[in-house]
Amino acid sequence: MASLTPVSQSQSLLEKPQFKSPALQASFPPVSLRSPSFRFRVLRKLGSVPSRRGGALEMAPNRVVVSATIAEKPKKRYPGEAKGFVEEMRFVAMKLHTRDQAKEGEKEPQGQPVAKWEPSVDGYLRFLVDSKLVYDTLEGIVQKAAFDSYAEFRNTGLERSEKLAKDLEWFKEQGYTIPEPSTPGVTYAHYLEELSEKDPQAFICHFYNIYFAHSAGGRMIGKKVAEKVLDNKALEFYKWDGDLSQLLQNVREKLNKVAEGWTREEKNHCLEETEKSFKYSGDILRLILS
Repeated sequence: MASLTPVSQSQSLLEKPQFKSPALQASFPPVSLRSPSFRFRVLRKLGSVPSRRGGALEMAPNRVVVSATIAEKPKKRYPGEAKGFVEEMRFVAMKLHTRDQAKEGEKEPQGQPVAKWEPSVDGYLRFLVDSKLVYDTLEGIVQKAAFDSYAEFRNTGLERSEKLAKDLEWFKEQGYTIPEPSTPGVTYAHYLEELSEKDPQAFICHFYNIYFAHSAGGRMIGKKVAEKVLDNKALEFYKWDGDLSQLLQNVREKLNKVAEGWTREEKNHCLEETEKSFKYSGDILRLILS
């Protein structure tokens, strides 16, 4: 068994005469167990490397230290995200416009530009009737509020149902027959009803695109159509009580507030619904040319 003799006793043993012969000392040069050089050699054998700091030797631990700090992967930023979720929705919507509609547009033009349209009063009436059905549906959904967030969008000042009712009454007074809602309007209204009951993020996408599109491109289209078939009469559909820019800003803030409670996946789901919104609205818009 290996000896467990203390170091102090081992040093005394080396001092005895039999261990002081010239031959033995030549083979084993005298060394102090307390000397730095001896400690350095022993520590190197053990795998610990001392370092010198301020003239004194310090022993580094016999282990590898791994930094606990791991660089985090930069978070992906979505276009418009810094300004709020409404800006993200606007960015996606602009991409679905054509270049002649918006500078950010990426879609290829389909059909003639609005400036070259040849609308008819009958077609315009079909468009207004189907539009009213969609706005009636939207306003009914936020009043019923299947999800609490919908209640935020009651009485925003952007509502169009009453305005459209006045316009249709005016056409009736002019002797026009008001048609029943057609397939595009009925289909979209039904889709919105179903969506609002089970998918609030997707519904909010449609809510945003319908109201905000009408306040921008919709007004421009209304003006062009009025020039060609209504002797420039401005319909109530294109009028708002109060400052439109402020009404829109109020709704932007509400939309951003609601979206703050969504996960990134839910926000992306909302954005992905944009193309469907454009498709349904486009079907109704094309009634003007029917």
